[in-house]
Amino acid sequence: MSVTRQDFEDAIAAYWGAKQLQSEQSAIKAAVGAGTAGSVRGGKHFDVIAALLAKFFLEADYPAESIRVKKSQGLELPGYYRPQKQWDLVVVHKGVLVAAFEMKALGGPSYGNNYNNRVEEALGSAVDLRRAALADLYPKEKPWLGYFFIMQDGEGSRRPVKTAQGALPADDIWHGTSYQDRFGIFCERLMAEQLYDAACYVTSSAESPKPIELVESLDWRHFSAAINARLTYLKDLGLPG
Repeated sequence: MSVTRQDFEDAIAAYWGAKQLQSEQSAIKAAVGAGTAGSVRGGKHFDVIAALLAKFFLEADYPAESIRVKKSQGLELPGYYRPQKQWDLVVVHKGVLVAAFEMKALGGPSYGNNYNNRVEEALGSAVDLRRAALADLYPKEKPWLGYFFIMQDGEGSRRPVKTAQGALPADDIWHGTSYQDRFGIFCERLMAEQLYDAACYVTSSAESPKPIELVESLDWRHFSAAINARLTYLKDLGLPG
């Protein structure tokens, strides 16, 4: 049974506490320990997203112990500019980094307070790991990185944000953009620079949890296709085995 669009929409709704997980998804959470992962991500909201992503790997016959979602399991991966970085979901099997995911969100009403932090986190994590791979710290297979981001939908995230009159002008692409627009541009550029292998960017809210996908290349369909492509690639190489 594949991971479906409905699974995705249910997980986003559950993220906002709008509905309970189905029994199957609850079982996945229990299998990989997602129910106790809240301390890692500053709250348990992302446990449902971790369960959603874990389902891809469980259904591809990766053992539950290869899917790490909580600190006690060891979420740290080697870096280059620093010794290690803790990711949000890590799949390691037979010494191969099958996948590593960052799962982050930006909420209101003060979207600007954490916007730069989210950008810097995503950039830093990927650049550090990619450089570590070049230094042969991931010798078996090229690492695969995924980024899942939820922007709280609201007037504050839809409204255009001014760019400061700085010492030099900003790229024209940013002028007249909202935080929702800016994060779409950011994720597109992460993908264009091959810092991440897949990115899913949605806006949603507790009042209207149905996910809005503003950029086609960053939607669930493309994201899930990229995960499945990774699984197929490794299957042809004998993994999980």
